[in-house]
Amino acid sequence: MDVYGLLGNPVGHSLSPSMHEAAYRELGMDARYVIFEPEAESLRAALQGASALGIKGLNVTIPFKQEVLTMVELDELADRIGAVNTIDLTGDRPTGHNTDAVGARRALTDHAVDVDGARAVVVGAGGAARAIAFVLADAGATIHIANRTKERAEELATAVPKSTGHGLGDLPELLENADVLINATSVGMEEDESPVPAGALNRHLTVMDIVYRPLETRLLRDAEEAGAATIDGAWMLLYQGVAALERWTGQDAPVEAMNETLRAELAGESGAFK
Repeated sequence: MDVYGLLGNPVGHSLSPSMHEAAYRELGMDARYVIFEPEAESLRAALQGASALGIKGLNVTIPFKQEVLTMVELDELADRIGAVNTIDLTGDRPTGHNTDAVGARRALTDHAVDVDGARAVVVGAGGAARAIAFVLADAGATIHIANRTKERAEELATAVPKSTGHGLGDLPELLENADVLINATSVGMEEDESPVPAGALNRHLTVMDIVYRPLETRLLRDAEEAGAATIDGAWMLLYQGVAALERWTGQDAPVEAMNETLRAELAGESGAFK
């Protein structure tokens, strides 16, 4: 039996086990997906133990996405982003990858959003925003990064090609001529709030929110009312998992089965804001 898993702390409410195991069943794989919650001081030992036990691959989540950087061989994208969320243990040594970035790009592509030459606004300047900004730049977009602390947005913009940094107060002006808006913050997860003024949204936008609990955030509701196209956060979650599974197994992931399982899990949860 092949074993894959998730490194993080805490990870008890992760949707990854059910999503990945749905894929294993669909592919006829004898495999399991297990969660691991090491303490920070035991992270290196946990990774070494996983490799020694023959575990094939690991996803990595908060708070370890940066901590594992020095423990694995990085691919070019993960090195530039400065965060790892997928570790491949099938080779001679562990390799670190960032499928969050790939997941964001595939979510946009799945919804027929061509980012080559697009004008994109990314809200946030943390790890998710960094991953998304880099993948958008690589795909040919021009990026405006807006953050509550303008200095952090400007700092990120110095690292990402074709990007500029702004405060949230600049959003109305930035969105007037934008093609894509992505919320890469956690605003909307714990409260019925949006980081973007509703009046700044328009029908020419495609709006993606990486928050998936709840699926329908205040931002997405406001975007729908403005006539914009919307992409909920479960799509990025799905496609980062798809990319990880395909890297580990070399097989095409059963996207439909994974998506159905993920959305069934989310539909069974409470917490949608009305």
